[in-house]
Parts: sequence; C-alpha cells; structure tokens
Amino acid sequence: MAFDEAFRRLIGHEGGYTNDRRDPGNWTGGKVGVGILKGTKFGLAANTYPNLDIKNISLAQAKEIYKKDWWDKLGGTGLHSAITFQLWDFSINAGKKRAIQELQQAVGVTADGVIGPKTMEAVNSRDLNDVLLTLTAERLKFYTSLNTWPIWGKGWVNRVADNLKYAARDN
Repeated sequence: MAFDEAFRRLIGHEGGYTNDRRDPGNWTGGKVGVGILKGTKFGLAANTYPNLDIKNISLAQAKEIYKKDWWDKLGGTGLHSAITFQLWDFSINAGKKRAIQELQQAVGVTADGVIGPKTMEAVNSRDLNDVLLTLTAERLKFYTSLNTWPIWGKGWVNRVADNLKYAARDN
C-alpha cells in the first residue's frame, strides 16, 4: 500500500482542531493540566508535538509529518501491506511502541515494542487474516483498559470497525 492511500484512510478518522481539556494529548505535558493546552488537529497532538502550532497546521504539513515521523519510522517494511496499515493506524492512535507490542502479543513473541527479525518471522509465518483479527482484538482490549474509554471509546470502536473493512479489502 502506498503512503498516499494510507494517509487518505487515516485522515478520514482524524478530525479538525479540538482542544478538549479532558484529553491528555491536548496538553504539551501529556497529562491533563500539565503544560499548555494546544489541542489536536488532524490527529497531531500537543503532547507529541509541543512546539508545533497545532491550531494553524495545514493538511499538507500534517501529511509531511505523518510520512516522515510515522510511516517511514514504523519499521513495517517486509510485512503484508494490510498489516502495515493496521499497525500504522494503531500506532498513531496509541503510540508506536504500544501498537508493536500488541502485534507481538498477537503472534506470540516477546513484546518489546521493536519490529526485529523474530517479529517479522512470526508475523509472516501466520495466516494473514489470523494476524489481522488477533491484532484488532488486542487493539480493542487495549482501548477498553484505558480510563478514558467512557469518553472516547465509541469513536475508537468506530475507527476499528472501519479498519476491519479495510482489512477485508486489503487481504
């Protein structure tokens, strides 16, 4: 899958500017009330980009950031593109290390948050649909464990449901 298609899908889940005080990602310190409330736009959050002018970022600038900081750094080269997309989307929503750990748990290897040869071998030796479904299950279990589930859980489930449709098309 090309980055442009992955970005098109992603941006369909990521909205415009928000600065909900309850969202730790909207604060430059990464915790509610810590740092400056700068918000989130196109999924780019103040806790990850504290020096970015979040409110005024353009879609083109967001696309460049996603390519450079997320797509290029994921480490998913060598995985089926359906898995790479799901892992990338999850990493943007929950953090790269967490997404990789959930993938590793899905395939039964040590969950160290790094895609290395053992992870690649384990993922590529399993049935594609089994990996996609198990990764999605791990993603949902992770979301339901968060104390912010009552606030944003419905949105996360809708995102995962859309991504399951993409997985069905991509496999």
